[in-house]
This record gives sequence, C-alpha cells and structure tokens, in this order.
Amino acid sequence: MRYDVIIIGGGAAGLFCAIEAGKHGRKTLVIEHNAEVGRKILISGGGRCNFTNINTRPENFISENPHFCKSALARYTPQDFIDLVRKHRIEIYEKKLGQLFCRESSRKIVEMLLRECEKAKVTVQTGCSVKNVIENTGFEVETNRGRFTCESLVVASGGLSFPKIGASNFGYSIAKQFGLKIVETRPSLVAMVMSNGASMSKLAGVSTDAFVSTGKHAFRENILFTHSGLSGPAILQISNYWHRDRDVVIDLLPTTNAEQLLDENASSRQRLDNFLANYLPERFADRFTTQNFEVKPLNQYSKKELTRIAEMLNGWKVRFSETEGYGRAEVTLGGVSTDELSSQTMESKKIPGLYFIGEVVDVTGWLGGYNFQWAWASGFAAGAVV
Repeated sequence: MRYDVIIIGGGAAGLFCAIEAGKHGRKTLVIEHNAEVGRKILISGGGRCNFTNINTRPENFISENPHFCKSALARYTPQDFIDLVRKHRIEIYEKKLGQLFCRESSRKIVEMLLRECEKAKVTVQTGCSVKNVIENTGFEVETNRGRFTCESLVVASGGLSFPKIGASNFGYSIAKQFGLKIVETRPSLVAMVMSNGASMSKLAGVSTDAFVSTGKHAFRENILFTHSGLSGPAILQISNYWHRDRDVVIDLLPTTNAEQLLDENASSRQRLDNFLANYLPERFADRFTTQNFEVKPLNQYSKKELTRIAEMLNGWKVRFSETEGYGRAEVTLGGVSTDELSSQTMESKKIPGLYFIGEVVDVTGWLGGYNFQWAWASGFAAGAVV
C-alpha cells in the first residue's frame, strides 16, 4: 500500500508525529514491531508516566550540539502538551521539581494518543517488523506484513534502553545504511557500579539526600545504595556526565559544613559512628565510619583527623567502574548526529524525505520528564512538514 508518510516506531515520538501529520491531511502509517504501541510510556514513572516537565529548557538536554533542540522545544512546549492532556480530562499532578505525572495510569496517555491518531485518520499497524528499507522515488518498506511505500519516512524507533520491551539498534542501522553519522551511544540515566561496590553491598536499600557532582555538573537529590553501587535520582542524573577515569564527588551533608559541625562537637564523648547516625542513615553511618576511620569518641580525634573526616563527609570521592547497562537505563545517550539533521524539521540533510525523531537522535534529556518532552517536540516538528 502507498502512504504519504510512514513512521517506524509507535512510541511517544512516533505517535505524536503521526497525529500531527494526519492533522495536515497526510495519509499516515505507524509501524510498531511490538504487539501494542507505547510500551515505554506504559512502564515509565512507575506506571504513571512522567510525561513532561514544566521547567523544560534547552539546558536540560545533552547533545554534541547543545543548540539543536532549541527550535523544536520552543515550538511545542510543556504547556501545549498539558493542554492536550487536560482536553482529554486526564488527571495530573506535579510530584517535584516540575515533574508532571498521571494521577491514575500511564495507559491514559497511550489511550489519548491513540484517540488522537484515530481522529487524524492515522493507520497503526502493530506486530509489524521492518525487514528492509529501500530508497526508490520515495521509500519502500518491506515488513512481515507486506511492502509499503511512502514519500516521507520517519524513524522513531528509540534507542537501546529497555531491551526487554524490544529496544534495538534498528534506527542506528537505518541511519548508517543512508550514510549518516552516529554519535557513540551508551546507557543514560542509569545506576552505577562502584569499583569497591562489594564492600557496600550490605547497604542495599539505604537512601540519603546528597549533592553529587563531577566536573562542572552537579545535582542535589537522593542517592540509593544497591548491591553493586549507587542509584537514585542524583546518580541517574550524574551518569550522563560520568567518565571512567574521573571521580564522582558526593557531599553527604549538603546543607551542613561538616568541619564546623565536628569542631562544635569536638569535646563530645559520643563515638563517631553514633554521632553521624544523627545526620545520616544509621547503617550507612556505621559502614562509612568503620571503612574509613578508626572508630572512637569524638574527643579522642586530633584536629587533623577531624578535618579529614569533615572533608570526606562534604566530599566523598567515589570511583565507578561501569554502569548497570541498557537493561537498567532510562534512555540512550548519543545517537544520530544532529549535524545530519535540520533542527527545524528533523529531516536528513543528505536524504530528502528521511526524518529521525525522539530518542534515536543525539539529544538526551535529564531525568524528570524531559525526554518525553523531546519526544513530543521533535515529533511535532517533523509531523508538521512530512
């Protein structure tokens, strides 16, 4: 069958692009290899879908070209998507830091997108796997459901995160097939494995507020101990900026000057581990103390020893050996180079009629709804012109 537009990938970006294309009168087909669309939407935000962030700014995104995302984000804003959600009478709430969630189920977002697709006369074909793509006066797409042709082809197949729900390197393969450059990919927004993680394994499940930094990037949120290292919002955020040969610095008392605190209590007979348990989770205070210092009452430490303890409390240096991989990553860092695409339309500069949107592109948002906003914005940008 012949279509004006074929979109490969029935996720957030693909469905949103299809809706916009359909609204412009384009005969549009969405091809999804899973049995249902929006699998990542369904599992996101603990099943409640953190569908945008009201504080979205270009600075919340990582790319080799930090300016690339500006045009799309400016033309489709968080408020635009909020208006659509409210139009469908979906109850929402702000959790923290501008993060918006569904009050009920993330399925409400998928149902909304499908209703909008139906209204725009978009055809959605699930359980449809692409075998080959050929450029031939437009594009021919060979699938297990037959051959489809189109004028405009949009690749919205996502990245490598969550392979258990069908993530693959398909989008990158298509880009390479047509000679487009790929920025090296790696797991993004992901838990980290500590070089000495085994020594901390008994702390799994312990969480504490912290200020986490590496280089010039820093985040203040919780960290969570795992069996092999650290997770939690602050660690997921910093994972995007992590380098194997660089320490991540963790301030365990982000609102307290540890040296002043210890000086004020230098005459105390309380043991260091018990004293720190007033400010940190007890299990962590115990392990942190016994691993790094001689455990004794505060009044038995020298001034030099107290200074060293304080420096570590406000600047615990952690070396990570690796991430927990794509199976635990929220999204994929890197992707189709923005050098290859128009920031206005997401169209390939080399291959007219070929578009890349969403996670497959080298634009990665912070944790907290930013990646969904990029999906809506990039899908909208392409959908308006395909």
